[in-house]
Amino acid sequence: MWYFAWILGLGLALLLSVLANLYGDAREARAVVREGD
Repeated sequence: MWYFAWILGLGLALLLSVLANLYGDAREARAVVREGD
């Protein structure tokens, strides 16, 4: 069942990458709004 652990790790890394991208985009958007005020 080694492939199961491999797929799980790959999925987790992908999820973390997506979350990091969303967090970075939100932070940038907030910074832009603050500058525009």
